[in-house]
This record gives sequence, C-alpha cells and structure tokens, in this order.
Amino acid sequence: MELEQEKIQKLLKKVEESKSGGLDLSLDEDLSIAIMNLISIEEHFFFTAEKTGKPEYFDLLKTVREMRKDLLKRIIKDYEGEVWCISKHLLAGSMRLMEVGTKHLGQGEKEKAEDLFKKSYELYSLFWAINLKIIDTSSLKKIDDNQLNVHDQEKTGFFGKMGDLLKKVLNCCKE
Repeated sequence: MELEQEKIQKLLKKVEESKSGGLDLSLDEDLSIAIMNLISIEEHFFFTAEKTGKPEYFDLLKTVREMRKDLLKRIIKDYEGEVWCISKHLLAGSMRLMEVGTKHLGQGEKEKAEDLFKKSYELYSLFWAINLKIIDTSSLKKIDDNQLNVHDQEKTGFFGKMGDLLKKVLNCCKE
C-alpha cells in the first residue's frame, strides 16, 4: 500500500509542476494527438504509394516519419527495451480505434462506437501511464485481471484506474 501512495504522490507532484509551468501535460496531450495523426499520414502515404504505383509517396512517408520521430522524442524522454515502439503502437491503435468508432457512430451504431471509443481511451491511457512512469514495469508480476497490483482491493483494473486518473491529470482546456 505504501508503494501505491508513493506513485500517487509522484503523479500529484507532476500535476503541481504542470500548474506552475514546469510540465505542461495539456501541451503534451495535444502533441500526442498530433503524433497520432502523423502515424495515420504515414499509413496513408504507404497505401497511396502501393495503390498508385508511385514511389514518390514513399519519400513523403519518410519525411513525415522523421517529423513524427522528432516529436515523439519530446514526450518519450527515456525508455527501455521496446517502450518506444510500444508507445508508437499504442498511439496508432488508439487513433485507429477512434476512427473506426467514429465511422460506426456515423452509421448509427452507437453501442459499437462506444465500445471502440472505450478501447481507444484505454490504449491512450496506457500510453500515458507508461510514459509518465505511473506504472513501474520492473515490478510487474501476474495478478488478477481486474487488479492494478497485488495491493489493489477495489479490483477495477488498470484501465479503469488509469482512465480516471488521466481524466484528472490531462486537461486539454488548460491555456
């Protein structure tokens, strides 16, 4: 339980830093959405090159990829193992699920859309939890599927807790 309190205190410190100008999570949140769109643009350049047979689209893809890598470094300061790629794919998966959910919403399939939006937000929450170091990957071990860790008594699961936490931390309306 003491370890959980430390994690919460660290997060609260980051929130306080954001209020005093030391860390602007709303700025990073906007940047993460921009990165999601750059990943999507990379995908579109790939498919356009293949569908049209015009390799010059690969040059555009390369340019956008370099921009995306540069911007991703602003959020992912230090990482171990596969965290860089995991982060990129979490953002890409989140964006794609959001887009598919929007299409379902447009077709009047509200339940399907809401399910996809929830999954999209869960991936987005996991991205932030990893990159804000809210979760300590070195101490991960198998626990009940609905527990955040062995001390978690509420058993609402990682995504439930991270989603609630991020709603409090990331405020896109901060100016």
